[in-house]
Amino acid sequence: MNILHIDRASWDRGVLKSGESYLLTGPVRDKNTHVFKDLKNGELPDMDYTETKLSPKALLFPKSEVMLTYTTNPDAPDCNIMKEPAKAYPKRAVIGIRPFDAKAVEILKLNFDTDEYKDPYFLNAYNACTFVGLAINTPSITDFSTSCGTGPFDEAGLDVLVVSVDDGFLAKILTDKGKAWADAAGFSTAAGADAESLIEEMKQKAEAQIASRVSFDNIAGKTVLELFDADHWQDSAFGCINCGTCTYACPTCWCFDIQDETYGTEGVRIKNWDSCMTSLFTLHGSGHNPREHAWQRTRQRFMHKLKYFQDKYNQGIMCVGCGRCIKQCPANIDIRDVCETMNK
Repeated sequence: MNILHIDRASWDRGVLKSGESYLLTGPVRDKNTHVFKDLKNGELPDMDYTETKLSPKALLFPKSEVMLTYTTNPDAPDCNIMKEPAKAYPKRAVIGIRPFDAKAVEILKLNFDTDEYKDPYFLNAYNACTFVGLAINTPSITDFSTSCGTGPFDEAGLDVLVVSVDDGFLAKILTDKGKAWADAAGFSTAAGADAESLIEEMKQKAEAQIASRVSFDNIAGKTVLELFDADHWQDSAFGCINCGTCTYACPTCWCFDIQDETYGTEGVRIKNWDSCMTSLFTLHGSGHNPREHAWQRTRQRFMHKLKYFQDKYNQGIMCVGCGRCIKQCPANIDIRDVCETMNK
């Protein structure tokens, strides 16, 4: 295990230096929140940020992405032939990603990297990334990540775990990709012998601050129909306006739609984020909608997150406990309460 010590000034210089070899992406302030974006020349990630309203998943799974291009011009030699557009996938260092968001990327990968099908767009972007995580010293009141198989200091999906300490940062190198980024940044000062124990102490302190707990042990043992036909769903969905905020804010939601757009004889096939909370999501061409009512769509979201995913992958629930949906829901629907209800 390799742990480096980096003072604040050296951190800034090193991050900028790594930008000579990597496309840098990180959290920057945007009005009253932070967003993950590609950093301009000389721009630094804000390592003092608390959270972002949207997760960094759009780096790998964009809100809208051109998959194929085509022409219907009968005089063109490639008429009606779908072609993959030329795309560049430069080495990217995602700096400051929170551990639960890195864990969410691993969950997304289950959908886009299967034995039957591998999404080249997601995987090309994923393979080009080096994930430099930032531990959470002070979890928010809606953080329940420790119940979801991750946590404020979790290392899953990360290449480097950076921990903010009084005199700078401790950087725990986890993979060869992480070491390559640290080398490109010029970080080489080994931390003291007590660094590992300090990180462990800070981890335990951060986890102890998380008061929210969810239990889903009973959900796995129930049949789908027992939960699907339960009598609490209309109450659990009371107030839901199907705005879809929870799905767009969620770092593990992976639903998408594919549409064609044509301009004269030129066309593109586009993959767009979609949401199971909208009435159009399951609307049939016949006009029939198997999820006609708003509460049925709310049920679908929670059944997918808390039951269907568990049954298919046996890796816990499709949630990393970041708390974004809790904070942003205009109807104050809390996934922790729904999970508790289902578990009982």
